[in-house]
Formats: sequence, C-alpha cells, structure tokens
Amino acid sequence: MSRLRLSLWWLLAGLCVAAVLPAQTRLLRSPSVSAKHIAFAYAQNIWVVERAGGAARRLTSFQGETQHPKLSPDGALVAFSAEYGGNTDVYVVPVEGGTPTRLTWHASPDLVQGWTPDGKAVLFSSSRETFGPSAAPKFFTVPVGGGPESYLNIYRGYQGRIAPDGKRIAYRMNNSWDEERRNYRGGQNRPIWIADLKTLDVETPPWTDSKDMEPAWIGDVVYFISDRDGVANIWSYDTKVKKLAQVTDFSDFDVKTLDAGAGVVVFEQAGYINELDAKTGKHRRVPISAAGDFPWMMPGWKDVSARIANLALSPTGRRALVEARGEVFTIPAEKGDVRNLAPSSGSAEKNPAWSPDGKFISYFSDRSGEYKLYIESADGLTPPREITLPNHKQYYTPAWSPDGKRILYTDTDLKLWVLDVASGQAKVVGDDPWMVPQRTMNPVWSPDSKWIAYVRHRNSLYREIVAVNVETGVAKAVTDGMSDALFPAWDASGKYLWFLASTDFGLKSQWLDMTHYPIEPTYGLYFAILAKGEPTPLLPESDEEAGSPAAAPTRPARAAEGAAAEPGAATTPAG
Repeated sequence: MSRLRLSLWWLLAGLCVAAVLPAQTRLLRSPSVSAKHIAFAYAQNIWVVERAGGAARRLTSFQGETQHPKLSPDGALVAFSAEYGGNTDVYVVPVEGGTPTRLTWHASPDLVQGWTPDGKAVLFSSSRETFGPSAAPKFFTVPVGGGPESYLNIYRGYQGRIAPDGKRIAYRMNNSWDEERRNYRGGQNRPIWIADLKTLDVETPPWTDSKDMEPAWIGDVVYFISDRDGVANIWSYDTKVKKLAQVTDFSDFDVKTLDAGAGVVVFEQAGYINELDAKTGKHRRVPISAAGDFPWMMPGWKDVSARIANLALSPTGRRALVEARGEVFTIPAEKGDVRNLAPSSGSAEKNPAWSPDGKFISYFSDRSGEYKLYIESADGLTPPREITLPNHKQYYTPAWSPDGKRILYTDTDLKLWVLDVASGQAKVVGDDPWMVPQRTMNPVWSPDSKWIAYVRHRNSLYREIVAVNVETGVAKAVTDGMSDALFPAWDASGKYLWFLASTDFGLKSQWLDMTHYPIEPTYGLYFAILAKGEPTPLLPESDEEAGSPAAAPTRPARAAEGAAAEPGAATTPAG
C-alpha cells in the first residue's frame, strides 16, 4: 500500500480544470426572500442577491458550514445556523455584510426556521430539551438583540414558520432518517400541522401518506412541499376556505427547499432558485451567479490511495487495475509508471475490468451525462470505444467472459445483463425479483464462457444458486432452496460449482426480527456436481488388504559333490 500511496499521490494534479463561471450557478440551496433580496446557501456559506438576480454577494466566508439563511421581515438582517464556535448555533448578520452576531450558546444544534412577524426574535428548532439517539426537536425563539431563549408551547417541532398574524404556526412535527428519500410512505411521514399558539387546536390539509415538508405562509395560505403526485412539488392550503391546490407540476427534479415572504415563494429545484408569484401562480428561474475563491475548485495534489473502490490484477499479474476518486489507473508491479486511463475531473469512471488477454480495459463513465460502457486499450494510447447501454441505471460487477467475447454486469434493478463486445448489444439473462438492500447476485462466468452462475432470492427470502445459459437463456437452479446459498465459484475443470450455504438461516430470512439477541447464521463450503454420471470426488476411502498370491519357493542349486553346504542353506534329502 505504501508503493500505491506514493504512486497515486500526484495523479490528480492538473486534472481539475479552472472553472468558468456559468451564466447561472447551480447547487443553490435554502432560499429566503424579502422585498429586495434573496438569501441562499451555496458552497457552505451564506449569499445574498437582488430579487431580479445577477451576481451574488457572499455574506460569510467561514471554512465550516453555515446554513438555513432566513431574511428578517424588514429585510435588514439574515439569520442563519453556523459552526463558528465548534457547535451549530444561531447567528445574525446585516444584509449588507459584517461580523455575525451569535445568539445561542447551547451544546445542542440549533437550526434557524424563520422570524417572529415583528422581526424581534429568531425562530429555531433544537433538541436541547430531549435525550436519546433520536432526540425530538422543539421550537424556541431568541431575541435578535440577545438574551435567553423562550420555549414555544409546541411539544414537538422540526420545521415551521409562524403566521404573519403571529397567532398560528404551520409546522412539520418530526424529522426523518433520510430527507432526500423520494416517495417514502412509512411511519415517519406526517401531515403539515397548523396549530393555534394559544389554544393549541390543530388542523391539517387533506393528507394520506405523502412526505410533506417546509411549510411557509403568505397571508392565510400555507405553501409546502409534497410528493403526493410522485414528484416533490409545491402545494398550497388556504386556511380560510379550506382548499388544497397543487401549485407546480415538475416531473423531472424535486423541489427541495422553500420559503415565502413579500408576497412570493422562493424555492430550489434542479439546483436553481425560482420565484413564484402567489397571485398569478407563475414562477420564474432567478438568474444567479455566485463567484468566489473556492479552494475545492482549484487544481491541487490529491492522495487518492485512501479512496480505492475497486482493485484487480492483470491476467499476468504485471499490473494492477485501480479505481480511485472517479479515475481509473493501472499500476506496474515493478517497472514503469502509473497510468491514468480516464483523466477527467468532470466525470466519474467506475468498475474497471480487464479483458482476459490483458489488451483491453472496460469501465463505466458518466462523461456523456448518462453512464455508458467504455472499452479502452490497456496502454491508453488510443481513444476508448463508447457503448450506449439500453437503460439509464447504475451498473455493477462487470466481468469479461473467459473467451473475451462478452461482458456481464448487473444494474440498480438487480437485472443481469450480457453484452456482446463485437456488436455492443446487451440483453437481460437473469434477475433477482426481490429488491432487498443487499446486492448479493455475484455473477461469475463458467470456464467455457457458456454459463453464468449467480444468486437469486426465492419467495422465502432464502437465496439460491442459479446457472443460466447465455445463448439459450435456459436457467437452472443448482441448489434446492432449503438453505441460504451465495458466492458461487466455478471449478477450473468446469465439473463443479462451489458456493457457501447456511442451513440455519431461517430466523434471519425475514426483514422483521423481534428478538433482542442477534442471530448470525453460519455458512459452510459446498460444491455441486454439474454433469450427470460424474462421480463425486468425496466418496469415503479406506485402505484394505486385498491379498496377493504367495511367491513360488526358490530351489537352491546343488552343492558340488563332497562340498559342504553353506551355513543356513536349506537342504532336501537325496533320492
């Protein structure tokens, strides 16, 4: 590993191309709006721009994270959460810029949510009054001029905004394990709650099981994000007439974050900030450019030896094939230089594999926008061949057939593909019908390149070994489904198929395990005899005495007459 570390140390130098500022910067997050400005988070700092767009100004330049900017009702201040003191606390900074003022000092993280309508206090959520691995946050306010925090009389609250009349709050009660999970329909979802801050009476918009987030007010209307139509879009709920309506109808990228003020809604979608007019229902993309001296965009030296994701030896073992930090390298065993086959800082090259003759290397790359298969000469001297794949997925476990004519791979949908190298055509030859979290298909070629063995779940969630013929598509189960089998491996002779199997897997086969004690199955090594009539090499053996015919006695030659017999010589009577 030390040689590898030294060899890879310099390889990414010069790969990062100097960034050219686009007309509109992407990856802008958490917008907030006032009558004159839009504040947002980008590159772990807080920025502000005029409502019409243009070049943004950076308000913070902290090396740690600053997040959740919220403009005050009068537009003079920006409240945000930051780690200046080593902990996530509430800060405010003038919209023109200046030194941030710290407002909270508690050890728990404090996440800014908004302002009180009079602009005198900042609303934030914090888990400071709860305990445990999934501590539930609550709402607090802290005076903008400094002073002790006040608990909002809401038992549990994660995201929320106070209504312009100061009498109600629209909020999301609980957080979730994965905020980015689309179309989750589990128990962590809750409707948007609209609570009277005096009586604590609650009403909710019509809701079934969607993930509803980021409520914000314009007058008596609550705007929020919901994925109830399959994509996270903006919806509204008029608390006066009790009417629910869909406001945006994006079908590609989700709406991620949202806020409202000055009669408009601002939101993040596809990495851009958009402004929605509440009266007309029309929205526009705000043209924003954010330029800065970003150290992470500058060319630099990177030690990628700690970022190795895949490692393989060439057929002769003279070079190693390495994937690290989105690049594909070959490394000599003794003599020569490290070779970068895909020097591109703007794309990710993944899952490299050697051809059996060692002349070519295949890998997946998204340099065209979607992942495609590339086949390149091992010396890297000729441009790679690009092969468009029939579906846009993530791809895994590529392997060349021993004869070099085909490449197998699997995809996100747990389908097993075989690609003909000459024609570039791919077809599905198998799959795993159960989309379980673990990817355990582990396909392997037979020595004659005619069959692929892989792992497939049965309805019992036991796994079985299946062999499929790549020519005919005929699939045969090698194991009987009474054990959990995985990791097939062909014998070099082609007579046997080795695998691991467990016969005590039953208590771990389902997703719900109510026992307190972990039950880990044990696996043993097995093999299957593939041809009918092929004898097993494991028949019991025992050395037994089979017997052999006794040797014929030898008659000694007669001694010369009168000569004495030698001592111990056998004699017979004469005559």
